[in-house]
Amino acid sequence: MLKIGIGPSSSHTLGPWRAAERWILELREEGKFEKVASISVHFYGSLSLTGKGHATDYAIILGLLGTDPETIAIENIQTYVQDVKSTRKLNFGGSKTLDFDPEKDIVFHKKFLPFHANGLKFEAILADGKKTAKTYYSIGGGFVVVEERKNAKRKNSVFNSFPYPMENGQELLLICQKESKSISQIVLENERSLRSDDEIDHQINRVWNTMLECMYLGCHTEGKLPGGLNVKRRAFELHENLKGDLPYSNPEEWLQSIRQTEVKFRQILQWVSCFALSVNEVNASLGRVVTAPTNGSAGVIPAVLMYYMVIENHAGNFEHIKQFLLVAGEIGSIFKKGATISAAMGGCQAEIGVSSAMAAGALTELLGGTPEQVLMAAEIAMEHHLGLTCDPIGGLVQIPCIERNSMGAIKAINAAELALGSDPAEAKVPLDKVVQTMWETAKDMSSKYKETSEGGLAVGVFLSDC
Repeated sequence: MLKIGIGPSSSHTLGPWRAAERWILELREEGKFEKVASISVHFYGSLSLTGKGHATDYAIILGLLGTDPETIAIENIQTYVQDVKSTRKLNFGGSKTLDFDPEKDIVFHKKFLPFHANGLKFEAILADGKKTAKTYYSIGGGFVVVEERKNAKRKNSVFNSFPYPMENGQELLLICQKESKSISQIVLENERSLRSDDEIDHQINRVWNTMLECMYLGCHTEGKLPGGLNVKRRAFELHENLKGDLPYSNPEEWLQSIRQTEVKFRQILQWVSCFALSVNEVNASLGRVVTAPTNGSAGVIPAVLMYYMVIENHAGNFEHIKQFLLVAGEIGSIFKKGATISAAMGGCQAEIGVSSAMAAGALTELLGGTPEQVLMAAEIAMEHHLGLTCDPIGGLVQIPCIERNSMGAIKAINAAELALGSDPAEAKVPLDKVVQTMWETAKDMSSKYKETSEGGLAVGVFLSDC
């Protein structure tokens, strides 16, 4: 659920990038890679309608070049893409030069494929004139599947090998009650069936350090965002007004310095908003972020976790970070299995709503909440995002996307406090019911409100107004 990647979108940027990598790997495995003479890429549905604004064309070029979103030097992205555009040559898979003109060989089709709103097809003509093609679907959060789901059997095998397999909130709660363990302890046991403690800690460290560095970069970068809307970065000025006088030279020292600042109610709101805005401003600039569960909602979880670390608990350490991310990941997984984390399928409720629920539940456990209260907090957070549309102006992950992360983070903190002060036995809406309701709402929602930029603010606000 928590992947390191490049902005601005997990479904429209990271997913297609990973699909290109996967296609190249499959061509190699089939013995076709060296025979490829020319290639083309076709985008469908939401990938086509908002692809330009989401840098989907950039992502596909970078994926076809064989670069990795976790390790590519951010400063080289523009150079790589512009070289392909100017030379009309592509170093396919990093080892084979092909003629490739992005203007002609990347095709945007407005029609939707039936399996999922985010479809893309790779086509290749081989040296002997034969053709080969493969269609993938970017289902949100950087996850990529094919329609026949060949990996489903393997994934089911992995799932069944967990000591505590679970599909929904009720199953999770019953396991916690039976084992007398917290949600994070149950999730950790499942993780241990896949990898060692050292590997778990290493990956969680990577995720947190990426989040922290992203907030740090966003808070120390001013100017306007790319894309044509001329959106001013706001995290920089917010941070300038909030930060104290203590010197720092790196993200960890910065975290410690924030702990010494004044934090009355207004400052808390401003800090949480600052953290969330900073991440999504980096995301909008093709920066490196953590999908949580998506790029468009990447600011909520780090903002709430940072809130805990610098305001709620000045002794907060790696064990608290680990606990938070384990709980958040499991809640996100429940939504992914029971509904969707793709705005192209469910609107923004599937992104900001899910991330707010993830953060609310995770914060509740850190603040001493029971498993019942954790799920109650997640439910409260999602309940108040139901029906939220995805309507990015200009197809860019900027307006209203960036601000929505700050709102999602504040709602998550409020939901945690409400759950901590409540008796879950008296709750009227269980988490699983709100997951089901979210999915029903998603299916009923008009496609123009599902990351197509064909409705809502996307058409209500003209680009000339910006």
